[in-house]
Amino acid sequence: MKIEPVAIFRSPISGKFGIPRQAGLAPELQGTISFIEPFDSPDALRGLEGFDYLWLIWGFSMNAQSQEFKATVRPPRLGGNERIGVFASRSPFRPNGLGLSSVRISQIDFAKGEVHVLGADLADGTPIYDVKPYIEYADSHPGVRSGFVDSRSWEPLEVVMPDNIAALFSEADTAALRSILAQDPRPQYHDDPERIYGLLFKDMDIRFKVDAETLTVVSVEERK
Repeated sequence: MKIEPVAIFRSPISGKFGIPRQAGLAPELQGTISFIEPFDSPDALRGLEGFDYLWLIWGFSMNAQSQEFKATVRPPRLGGNERIGVFASRSPFRPNGLGLSSVRISQIDFAKGEVHVLGADLADGTPIYDVKPYIEYADSHPGVRSGFVDSRSWEPLEVVMPDNIAALFSEADTAALRSILAQDPRPQYHDDPERIYGLLFKDMDIRFKVDAETLTVVSVEERK
């Protein structure tokens, strides 16, 4: 079966580094589903205004997909060292390179064929292959088991961002950036308090370091 994108995702995060590891972990993060012809018709979006959440089926376009099937992966939640089966994970390294995310609708622009959403875990330019409404009675299963996630707590970091750096962004973008950084974008096997990391957000290179449970933004540079 051959599938083609119906939309392209637009996000302030332009690289793999810094993307939230799951949808909803950075609820303030804004993004846009930009439908492409012929799927940008207002008729295709008719009725979507009655829903609060969407399912996105998308492609891990930034991964070089290996032709060799790998049965196990190392999830960040397990520290990046323990291996589990690929189908017991949400790893981006999958046989078909497809992702599934639930995002909140914030605004629909029928004329432009765009849906603005919050909390997505997609990078800028990600191809979207399908969009479906989230239905609570069928899609929500509270109280169920979640495998290794149940036994591995994940506490957000404290984010220290100087006022002069926060002033470079809007209030909404600052809140989104704090949410992203609080999830600790580093590879989980890294633990050097002096090492400086960087992520691209709104065409700015955000430089930071992490010491114990505190992440400190040290500088911001315009991307060249």
